[in-house]
Amino acid sequence: MSQSRLHTAPETFRHIWPSRRACAVVLLALYTPLAAAHARSAQFIAPAEIDRAVSAFTGAEIGSAGGALAPADARLRLAPCVLPLATSWHGNRRTAVRVECPQTRGGSGPWHIFVATRPSASGASFAAPAAARVRPAMPAVKRGDTVTVMVRGSGFSVQHSGEAMQNGQIGDWIGIRTARRADPVHARIERPGLAVIPLN
Repeated sequence: MSQSRLHTAPETFRHIWPSRRACAVVLLALYTPLAAAHARSAQFIAPAEIDRAVSAFTGAEIGSAGGALAPADARLRLAPCVLPLATSWHGNRRTAVRVECPQTRGGSGPWHIFVATRPSASGASFAAPAAARVRPAMPAVKRGDTVTVMVRGSGFSVQHSGEAMQNGQIGDWIGIRTARRADPVHARIERPGLAVIPLN
């Protein structure tokens, strides 16, 4: 290899490889829009977070029966929430889920939106998860319980023990057998273990 070619090789590489300053300019140009986009996204809650809250509440995925009709609008500009999002049914027909942020980051105030749901095949919206359902109250008196029957009149009362013939809540009238061969009497449950027959 000639000496002239050895001297010209470094010059060639200097033309091929960009300078450090040029590299820095390129990296800055790439980083600036990414950083700006990240800053904008940090100012607002991610729509996917709303979707997850609705799916967890309804127990159904987006687009399926009982789930959200569509994903949350990507154009939403809602402040990030400090506390977990609160969800509840909107209306008795359960055609929408209310999503609420009770406390936002930065103190911009609470906000809430409504997310439409897709009706189930039966025509009604998907039932709430088991944890959200209201369980029926336990009966105050159960069939077979020993209860005190009080006959209450004006200025007097008479008590007798008996056996409840059916379940009942406070205020219900139930049959109570006070003797093995006697016909049941009907008394109103006043509290667990006590039923009253008022005479006035």
